[in-house]
Amino acid sequence: MINKKSIWFLTLFSLILVLSIYYITMPSELLLGNNIENSTVEEKDTKNKKEETKVTMKESDLLTSLRVEANDEMVKEMDELKSVLTSKDATSEEKNDAFERMKELNSVRGKEETLEKKIKEEFKLNSFVKMDGDQIRVVVNTEKLDKKTANNIMRSVQSSFDEKMYISVKFQK
Repeated sequence: MINKKSIWFLTLFSLILVLSIYYITMPSELLLGNNIENSTVEEKDTKNKKEETKVTMKESDLLTSLRVEANDEMVKEMDELKSVLTSKDATSEEKNDAFERMKELNSVRGKEETLEKKIKEEFKLNSFVKMDGDQIRVVVNTEKLDKKTANNIMRSVQSSFDEKMYISVKFQK
């Protein structure tokens, strides 16, 4: 028998799924927004020679590509878990495990976004955070490579967790 909790869960899960699909299928121009101005295209004309075009990637392009890659991985795993949930052949234990894994994926993504916002607020730096168990990888786009800043970022990220986390900070230009 279907109860209120199940209906609410299915409703909220459906909403999250629809919003995820909408975000994934959005044209990349909307995602990049004002970042198009950040990429520079230089054209050099020479006498009777080919035109040479040089494109350089800015920091927002790198972060965007990392986020899209992580999002693609998450969507693939969510699709696999969703197929287990909807499978008639799967046991209730397998379905419960798939559901718990989906909740864990959503929780991890929320923590990653929270850490990115924290770094943005505290250090005024754009970053990408990827969590894998007790390991956290932080990619920061900045021109200055400062050990003190990296150490402060690591301390700030660790302060968000009770247990010991293994944090790595990588600076990208």
